[in-house]
Amino acid sequence: MTDPADAQRALVLSRVRRALGRGTPDPAAAAPAGDAVDARIGHPRANTIPLRAQLQQPQLGELFDEMVRASAATLARVPALDALPDAVAAWRAEQGIEGEVVLAPESPLGELPWRDELPVERRLIRSGDAVSVSSAAVGVAETGTLLLCSGPENPVSANFLPENQVVVVRSADLVGSPEDAWARLRERGPLPRTVNWITGPSRSGDIEMTMLMGAHGPVRLHVVLVEEG
Repeated sequence: MTDPADAQRALVLSRVRRALGRGTPDPAAAAPAGDAVDARIGHPRANTIPLRAQLQQPQLGELFDEMVRASAATLARVPALDALPDAVAAWRAEQGIEGEVVLAPESPLGELPWRDELPVERRLIRSGDAVSVSSAAVGVAETGTLLLCSGPENPVSANFLPENQVVVVRSADLVGSPEDAWARLRERGPLPRTVNWITGPSRSGDIEMTMLMGAHGPVRLHVVLVEEG
């Protein structure tokens, strides 16, 4: 006996296939459409990239700096990765933030020369932590966006649970457009389970059209741009 739910589902799917021009009962006839889908996924084509995103360094870094600040985040430039601890300490003092700085247990940033007077903990990020420090795989100059790939060294929880987030990105990992960002990630190998796109601190204007910072994540976002190389 046919399940009524299965019959209804089959009817809906058949109408969708017919609307897409794929409503043929012949599997051989449907093969070219499947091949086209596979080809599109295997060899993605970029959309139109605006001229403002077709830049090289140093203009690429200047646009990224401008757009990060326009998103209500802050940005500091450092000459090398070893300067990150001092940059975090200076920003923390400037913002009047108290509490520990948390790094994921497997984050390579934990091997940097962190100051003895700066409370640093290497553990999983918890809700309400004062500051977390993460690494971005790519930065998009066109929008000031950071792409953070999930993994043991960069847990997704760091993007949502702490009160304040510091993200470090290298100038060599800046690209012009979102299309370039996806291309860069594909060059790195298989995509991770999650890629979080972050533009400025968390915010929402859903309640009475009033902008509320920290609605779904950190109240402050601080970007440290490493310019070495």
